[in-house]
Amino acid sequence: MLHYFAACPRGLEAALATELRALGAHVDASPAGGALFRGDRALGYAVNLHSRIASRVLLRVSTARYRGDDDLYRMAHRIGWERWFGVEHTLRIDVNAIRAPVHSLNFITLRIKDGVVDRFRDRTGARPSIDTTRPRVRIFGFLEEDHATLYLDLSGEPLFKRGWRSQRDDKGEAPLKENLAAGLLALSGWTPDQPLYDPFCGSGTIVIEAAQQACGIAPGARRGFAFEDLNDFDAATWTRLRDAAADAERRGLSALQDAPLQIAASDIDPRAVEQLQRNAERAGLPAGLIPARCIDIRDADPPFATPGLIVANPPYGERIDLRGARFDAHGEHSDPGDEPVAGGGESRRPAGPGDADDAWPTIGRHLRQAFPGWKVWLLSSDPHLPRRLLLKERRKTPLFNGAIECRLFGFELFARRPDATG
Repeated sequence: MLHYFAACPRGLEAALATELRALGAHVDASPAGGALFRGDRALGYAVNLHSRIASRVLLRVSTARYRGDDDLYRMAHRIGWERWFGVEHTLRIDVNAIRAPVHSLNFITLRIKDGVVDRFRDRTGARPSIDTTRPRVRIFGFLEEDHATLYLDLSGEPLFKRGWRSQRDDKGEAPLKENLAAGLLALSGWTPDQPLYDPFCGSGTIVIEAAQQACGIAPGARRGFAFEDLNDFDAATWTRLRDAAADAERRGLSALQDAPLQIAASDIDPRAVEQLQRNAERAGLPAGLIPARCIDIRDADPPFATPGLIVANPPYGERIDLRGARFDAHGEHSDPGDEPVAGGGESRRPAGPGDADDAWPTIGRHLRQAFPGWKVWLLSSDPHLPRRLLLKERRKTPLFNGAIECRLFGFELFARRPDATG
């Protein structure tokens, strides 16, 4: 049994543990920001391929007690790194710590690096080169009060990079990360047999994640991983896992003929709707699978006859006017073609006439009137969002969108009685 650590956005640890167990992992603990689990080599490959919530999968290579930097140097020097990579591989080392008795993580990182490269020098006469931008191998160190653990990265690019975003998406300020979108779906309780609607869809992250899940498309099916470049890479096992994922995808897409998806989206920005469709096709979804409209949330009606779930990341921290131009925190006008601010929702979309505070009560009233029987899940950094919407949350889950502390608010929209007024 190998020991692994899967990192995830803070707040999604329990959802990640549930997902790992479904993949066959033995989950030992769910510390803040991830889960410790055990399994064979194939499991490590499978988690990279199939996990929708993990950000990165690390293989534990050593854990030991330490008292100072010399202990960490000796620890790194003892490990048989040549099992996994050679001097031709470029290298990067990152170290994090909690309550560790060290004065400088940079110095500790250098000591661990020296232990790794000196081992190669002592055995081969050559040392791997350091590349902090695009390394072929990454080593992660984690220091506690008296224990240190060294991990080997199996993922490479973070797992939320599914391989379907365009270069323009990657270069701009990132929208909602794919694994956080998957976490929202998991926390909401959505399953593919339920209608799903995102009225603030932006580039489509939430609905694309949902559609891929419903179609059986593995989140890692369209990208590569760091473990494929390691010396101990098991090509036969990986081919078997990839082939099984491709078969599941073909079956899932074929089943759409008999059971069409009930997933829809809308946004007030027509460019966002166009971007969603391009992203969906790059994600392996049939053209037009996700119907999307350009419409203001206050004019939207249910896209399906049966009530379902609204899961969305509405804009926050912005003031936006009705035409789509954004105002910054000081009320200054900004170009409507600007990229979204971090944590500001999926796209540039007006929330109301003038100040967004004036729009939320209108949005809440429209949701109550037009979507009776639906459940609504909204991610926001604004702790007062329920009050602004004039809705009472039934559930509130703390989450982090990058470094931004947020909450996932859950609401139930009950049908009004015939004699109800107001």
